[in-house]
Amino acid sequence: MTKQQYPARIRRIEGQVLGLQRQIEEDTYCIDVSQRIAAVNGALQNVAVGLLAEHVGHCVANAAAAGDQDKARDMVTEATRPSPPRQSATREERP
Repeated sequence: MTKQQYPARIRRIEGQVLGLQRQIEEDTYCIDVSQRIAAVNGALQNVAVGLLAEHVGHCVANAAAAGDQDKARDMVTEATRPSPPRQSATREERP
């Protein structure tokens, strides 16, 4: 996937999420909702992997080609570091 294709892909994913919202509002069969959630997660994962591949293929490769091995290593570490866990709001923080 190219950088120019990502906005269209995200719009398709957005449509899937809106469909998911509609399914929930219409009390659609739980398994159907779960399948749509899995599809959305898979689509987002594909975008994430594509972006990571582009990062390695361009940014990291350019740093390595320029002879900046420390920068290249730091970029790989940054890209592969797990995201911090999401903090959920406490009852007091929720509206």
